[in-house]
Parts: sequence; C-alpha cells; structure tokens
Amino acid sequence: MIKFLLDTNVFLWCFWDSERIKPIKGLINAKESDVYISMVSFWEISIKIRTGKLNIDIDKLRLFAQKYAFYELPITGDFFKAYLELPKLHKDPFDHMLIAQAITCPMHLITSDSILADYSSLVMVI
Repeated sequence: MIKFLLDTNVFLWCFWDSERIKPIKGLINAKESDVYISMVSFWEISIKIRTGKLNIDIDKLRLFAQKYAFYELPITGDFFKAYLELPKLHKDPFDHMLIAQAITCPMHLITSDSILADYSSLVMVI
C-alpha cells in the first residue's frame, strides 16, 4: 500500500470535484492507495467556517471522506517532535503539522504549495 495525506486545499478540491485534482484522481482512487485526511485539516476548515471565510457543511465533508474510505489521521504526541524539528521555511502551523505527520508516518503529502516541497521528498506538489 502507498499512503497519501491530503493537504486541506486538496481535500476540499476532492470534495468539490475540482479540475485541479485531475492529475492525482487516479492515484488517490487506486486500490493500492490509502488516503488520509488529518484532523489538522478538519480543525483548519472549522476555523475558516467559524470566521466566515468558508461556507461548507462539515458533516457533509466528513461523510464524503467516509464514502471514499479516506482515513482520519489523529493528532497524537508522536508528531510533536517532528513538528518542533522542522526548519522555519513557512509560517502556516497547519501545514507544519501536516508535514510532521507525513514525515513521522511516513506518507506522501499531496499539496499545491510548492514551498512545502523544501521540507521533505515525501511532499508531492500538484
């Protein structure tokens, strides 16, 4: 099995069936792929909903993830050491935790943010 962790924006693009996921659609739908959504992403989305920056039904989003057999990746103490050891190349704490999770598990982080590729060869930029 190949493990993939979706960045928050990539997860939302999947939900909206955006053209931006076309390059990875086959990859994340493949039988040999395990796709993960971090609780960090649900936390980030919840903050954006609460502040009015995003209008989406969180229950529908979770049902979508369950329908497509995306696994929920919890935030555990195992990730904090990797988080603290990351270089300060980027300011987004949510992205930092996603990278820490990808490195620790290990799994490939799929993102559109090219800066994140400087953290690890596990980062796949679309």
